Amino acid sequence: MASPRTITIVALSFALGLFFVFMGTIKLTPRLSKDAYSEMKRAYKSYAKALPGLKKIGISSVLLRKIIGSLEVGCGIVLTLVPGRPKDVANFLLLLVMLAVLFFHQLVGDPLKRYAHALVFGILLTCRLLIARQSDDRPEREDSREEQHINDQEKNKVKQS
Repeated sequence: MASPRTITIVALSFALGLFFVFMGTIKLTPRLSKDAYSEMKRAYKSYAKALPGLKKIGISSVLLRKIIGSLEVGCGIVLTLVPGRPKDVANFLLLLVMLAVLFFHQLVGDPLKRYAHALVFGILLTCRLLIARQSDDRPEREDSREEQHINDQEKNKVKQS
């Protein structure tokens, strides 16, 4: 049977992946929700205005929205479907995107209710990454404990004879 840690990682990966595929798709196309798409367009225009340096390097609000939306869809697919280390890379990239989104919201002075989702999903991404990294480290420690236990038993046998 799978360990609770494995079940947690799989569940978080799947749920977060689906969420980011959904949110990225909303940023890229009005097919899911015309209202949400329009709201995203408006929000990214305000982000681009607040960061004039983006325009200097050739990044418009449309390009910024499409870059972030594509990253969310791509990383969401990886989190949902791809096994192994690529999930951790996708998790880390999404965490960086969430930090950028939080920065944008703070820059334009949005109220907490406008960016609370970014905070929550940033925390969930952090938890998923920490749990995934912890499970990688744990088998090494368990192996060293078993080796130590065997060495102790051998020493006790030598002392007894």
